[in-house]
Amino acid sequence: MPKIFITAALTGGLIKKSANPNLPEQPDEIAKAAYDCYNEGAAIVHIHARDAEGNLSSDPKIFRAIHEKIRARCDIILQDTTGGGPNLTLEQRLASLEADPEMASLNMGTMIRLLEAHKGTMQFNPPWEIERFAKAMLDKNVKPEMEVYNPSMFRDVRNVIEKGLVKKPYYINLVIGINFQGGLDPLPQSLLMMLDAVPKLEDIILNVSGIGRAQPILTTLGMLLGTNVRVGMEDNIYYSKGLLVQSNAQLVARAVRVARELGLETASPDETREILGVPYKTYCLAL
Repeated sequence: MPKIFITAALTGGLIKKSANPNLPEQPDEIAKAAYDCYNEGAAIVHIHARDAEGNLSSDPKIFRAIHEKIRARCDIILQDTTGGGPNLTLEQRLASLEADPEMASLNMGTMIRLLEAHKGTMQFNPPWEIERFAKAMLDKNVKPEMEVYNPSMFRDVRNVIEKGLVKKPYYINLVIGINFQGGLDPLPQSLLMMLDAVPKLEDIILNVSGIGRAQPILTTLGMLLGTNVRVGMEDNIYYSKGLLVQSNAQLVARAVRVARELGLETASPDETREILGVPYKTYCLAL
């Protein structure tokens, strides 16, 4: 089997230190977390920005500072969010691309949040906005990770492929277990259903993200079925039932250990760039 690569989603847009004090929020914390994940075997780091108070931010200056601090330590692939969170407009979500990441997330459909704090708010991604975001990434030579939360979203995946808005290989992240209307239950059957619905096209590379306690189960199943995986505190703040995770690197280390037990090798950042067709970008520290 080819090597698999591991993404670390460090922070997210909703969880705060009140839920887990080990969550990295500020640029220095995020850079250290990224470096620790790199040392454990992660190839990609998925980035959300926070302001000085720890609230979700779309400020490209903060994203740029995070990029520079990470790149000063290692060559891990830098992937910024354009999904953002409930307090950001579409324009604000798109602003992260101004920091010129190597990759960016591209949400492939609209859903409604169900968690109490943001209950009823919409993650708004109609087809014309998906196309606009994809075109912006194409223009900036940013590799999109297409985030698919249920099989109906493959319609929009096919749409951006057919319109030439994404380049081969097409990279799709199957997100299982998110607590949104439009999400799937955190069960192995959900992943199997998604895999069965993937468009039958050449040059598709798959990744699996499991949310909450399902993370180790679904990522292990993904490895067995030939996908890459994403772990991290954005998706799961516990290492096991009732035990808070100490760091993102702890989750990466477990994923690497499982992969090796399954006889799989993990890809380095440069090997992953070659697999995905991601250009290496340098970031000079601001004076």
